[in-house]
Amino acid sequence: MSEHYKIVILGGGTAGWMAAAALSHFLKPTQFSVCLIESDEIGTIGVGEATLPHIRQFNQSLGIDEDDFIRATGATFKLAIEFPGWGNQNSSYFHPFGQSGEPINGIDFHHYWLSLNQQSSTPFDHYSLAVMLARNNKFARPTAEPNKLSSSFAYAYHLDATLYAAFLSGFSQQRGVTRVEGKVQKVLQHPSGDIAGLQLESGQQINGDFFIDCSGFRSLILGQTLGVAYENWQQWLLCDSAIAVASESMDDKPPYTRAAAHQSGWQWRIPLQHRTGNGIVYSQQYMSDTNAQDTLLSNIEQSVNSEPRQLRFTPGKRAVSWHKNCVAIGLSAGFLEPLESTSLYLAQIAIQTLIDCFPGKPVGHIERDNFNRKLNSEYLRCRDFIILHYKATRRNDSPFWQYCQHMAIPESLQQQLEEFNCTGNVSAYREGLFLPASWYAVLLGQGQLPQFHDSRANSIPTDALITHSNTLLSSLKSVAQNVPHHRQSIMQHPFSSEMKGCGQEKVKYG
Repeated sequence: MSEHYKIVILGGGTAGWMAAAALSHFLKPTQFSVCLIESDEIGTIGVGEATLPHIRQFNQSLGIDEDDFIRATGATFKLAIEFPGWGNQNSSYFHPFGQSGEPINGIDFHHYWLSLNQQSSTPFDHYSLAVMLARNNKFARPTAEPNKLSSSFAYAYHLDATLYAAFLSGFSQQRGVTRVEGKVQKVLQHPSGDIAGLQLESGQQINGDFFIDCSGFRSLILGQTLGVAYENWQQWLLCDSAIAVASESMDDKPPYTRAAAHQSGWQWRIPLQHRTGNGIVYSQQYMSDTNAQDTLLSNIEQSVNSEPRQLRFTPGKRAVSWHKNCVAIGLSAGFLEPLESTSLYLAQIAIQTLIDCFPGKPVGHIERDNFNRKLNSEYLRCRDFIILHYKATRRNDSPFWQYCQHMAIPESLQQQLEEFNCTGNVSAYREGLFLPASWYAVLLGQGQLPQFHDSRANSIPTDALITHSNTLLSSLKSVAQNVPHHRQSIMQHPFSSEMKGCGQEKVKYG
């Protein structure tokens, strides 16, 4: 490695500024410098406004004050995702951040729920404190007490992705990141094929040792210049279009995302402090743009305050995320529709894994191969989990859902479903985002019942099990009654328009 290793990031937006923030925080400025190139003329795609609990870990690792973050990004809290219409047209369930029920004698609660399935009509998700709070528009941070109901869940945020990028921009530049405004005219390469630099339309040339491609769907460096192929997953994930529009903020902002299925895809609702994010995800093969926009606008309760914005995408990923001396992060590496809010997580895990590869020595093929293996695994497992929502439907009211119900699926997902059908269990991943509790939430929430479950769950007499389940429900209600309303939690951190541009002199970063 040269005496001073220069890292160049192409593209701002959330992925670019997350990378810049983490690199400037964790790498020694005496050994590394970070330069980010972005153009004010190139818009960013902000459909990933619903997050997963991992974003809290990312912010905490940078020493970012949560209160300032919430005020600067107009954030609200998120406990779960509601899925109306996915099992069948009239069904609805929640996928919570946390478990439903508690193990009994070391056996997961869902086996006992399956044992009681003929005697109880209580939906599986009702045994989750996160869902209990979400249904009642309540929020409190989980406690740190082990084996307590109040510690059985996690939380994330709904945030304005553009404001989050601006917030991290201020954070990064305070820590020495150089921001260069401009459009790239040409990518320069060494004879070896490695990237040498980026030539801007202004004539300025930005050279570097290592490049991070955050150029969005264009994938200007990894895809267009280095020619890394794109794996198309549209045979399993049919949706290839989205329309996004903002509406007025909701009076009573719920602490959950809504993903409502429609005839050829689904519609999201994301409540922020200062507005509501709405959008429809659909397949052009089964729904016209006009029909999609009409469906979207007719299902928004608040007044629309922006022009609808059309997005096209191909679900899939690059064959590798790291090739030569370039890593792609965010949309330039791949895109899975925002059904389970995985976009920021995949950028985050790429950034964290990349930082592990910079121990102050030249980076070689060992680090590159390990990075690509890990990221490939993360993408594939997120892919399978999202496909699960479409495959595990009982809807047959349209050609779209009929295709999903009968489509062939990846072998890795097929193995999970076969295991669930035969044992009532799914395998836990050593690497991968979604734990078994998430799989059970979706499978059972959409009415998929296994042929068999753990026979040990039948050892408890039915009457005793019903009593135990009712006691658990009562305990959850009791805990929830003492939790403040979500609006009270938000009012403690009201969105500040003064912090829109990050307000560097006003924001504490820890």
